[in-house]
Amino acid sequence: MLDQEVKEKAKEIFTDSYTMSIGEIASMYSEDELELQPEYQRFFRWSNSQKTKFIESILLGIPIPPIFVYQRKDGVWTVIDGLQRLSTIFQFMEILNIDSTSRHEVPALELHGTKFLPSLEGKKWENGDNAISKEIKLFFKRSRLDVKIIKYTSDVDSQYELFQRLNTGGSSLSEQEIRNSLMIMGNREFYAWFEELNNNINFQNCLPLSKKQTNEKDDMDYLLRYFIFTSLKITDITGKEDMSPYITEKMHELIKIDNFNYDEKKIVFEQVFSILSDTLGEDSFKKFDPDKSKFTGAVSMAFFEAIVPGLTNSIIEKPYEPSQNERKEKLKKLIENLSNTEEFLEKKNQSRPISRTKELVTYSEEYFSGL
Repeated sequence: MLDQEVKEKAKEIFTDSYTMSIGEIASMYSEDELELQPEYQRFFRWSNSQKTKFIESILLGIPIPPIFVYQRKDGVWTVIDGLQRLSTIFQFMEILNIDSTSRHEVPALELHGTKFLPSLEGKKWENGDNAISKEIKLFFKRSRLDVKIIKYTSDVDSQYELFQRLNTGGSSLSEQEIRNSLMIMGNREFYAWFEELNNNINFQNCLPLSKKQTNEKDDMDYLLRYFIFTSLKITDITGKEDMSPYITEKMHELIKIDNFNYDEKKIVFEQVFSILSDTLGEDSFKKFDPDKSKFTGAVSMAFFEAIVPGLTNSIIEKPYEPSQNERKEKLKKLIENLSNTEEFLEKKNQSRPISRTKELVTYSEEYFSGL
């Protein structure tokens, strides 16, 4: 049985491998044949010291790990592992652009002196006396990198799985950054719409996250869960699943919905976070302390799970208008009381996050019915 499974799955993963010069890779990037895909990652995770050490490694002929790309149907390569390495190379060569549409260039990379190459201090690709020599430029451009290609003919599920494994092993991408890339690969239209909603001022107002959380796309994680909880059935949860793979699986399911009504979903989403922003703002998903008569602590996923599904159902049944003061006051009381509701606390304290999610989403639909 195992032999058969290995043979079947191996046929679904089509890969190729090239050894290419940095000059060839740079030309592909300049001709828009290589996409760095910065939508889901941050270009500059590395400090200038880290970038310098990487450039030094190339100059010294130290082996560099392979770059992994996904070959789209139009033949363009999308980088799925190697963003920091390639962006550093392109910044050093002064061809890196933050926005491929506007061609907004990134400042030139100024190198630091290193233990082995102290004369790198202050060097740039082009800058008069500080420019590296033509000889070194040619050596750098002729240095070769291994490129592993995952072809578009591969089975879609295998692409997702392989992509996730590549980015999880050996890199520091957050779980949501990985999902964002999978989303772009699977349905770029959905991702563009999703990113637009993430920037909604009311949604952001209700999620006062730290800079670190925002950088790691935690706000998008909350947004993805919102659509999973409100657009898909989660009754299939057994309680044995791990939360992160489950969310990724459901995201895959979500972006494959053929009749997904973007306009309708957007209107409901905007109304849900409009009433929350108007009512509680940044306190929307925090614990209420009756002794202090105020909300305290950080944003809680448990409160998010217990509020948004039921509130969304309420908005679908009765659209929100800013003049509905009585409704806002009722919502405020419901959320305040939630913190000390015995049934909520019991479900919130489930030993496994996945079980908590299933219990709270179901409870939310009951708790906010009639709002």
